[in-house]
Amino acid sequence: LQYDGYKATRHPMPEELAQQMPIMKQVLKAMNIPIYEHQGWEADDVIGTVGKICSNNGWECIVVTGDRDSLQLIDEHVKVKLVISRPGQTTATVYDEEKFREEYGFEPKKMVDLKALMGDSSDNIPGCPGVGEKTAQKLIAQFGSIENLLAHTDELKGALKTKVETNKELITFSKFLATIKTDVPIKLQLEELERKTPDETA
Repeated sequence: LQYDGYKATRHPMPEELAQQMPIMKQVLKAMNIPIYEHQGWEADDVIGTVGKICSNNGWECIVVTGDRDSLQLIDEHVKVKLVISRPGQTTATVYDEEKFREEYGFEPKKMVDLKALMGDSSDNIPGCPGVGEKTAQKLIAQFGSIENLLAHTDELKGALKTKVETNKELITFSKFLATIKTDVPIKLQLEELERKTPDETA
């Protein structure tokens, strides 16, 4: 990683869960459900790459996750089913391009621009200090991208103008950190994704 602080505050996987991972992989293998992973790459990047491969081939893909960052992966063929668990309640909302625009006011791939401004404490993405989600959302809706925003800071006023101009490099770097990579060197074939009968002997 190019940034030591990236995800530095994230708690390590609980030991109880870590012990279950090999068993979970065995169960998935017995169910003939493919597992994709690659040494040195984060799970988000593998998921993003699988989504990109599906999209490039015109295959419909639904990413089921609790991570709002994955909304940036939405396109014509990729939807995100966002599962949010709170005490006593779990909600699952399917986001497509229309649903995302309805909620955020811009296209899904601009989610990284939003994170570049507002930051993300859970991943240690700094963002622009003093700029929260609502302000960031308005700026991206207005300017379309952080690149366009940073090229037109003369249109900003007061404290906001100072904050953005002072933190140009930090904002740009935050976008790099927030971007899910879609070029993990994995191979995926459509036949691997077809529903198969579980192997009851495994």
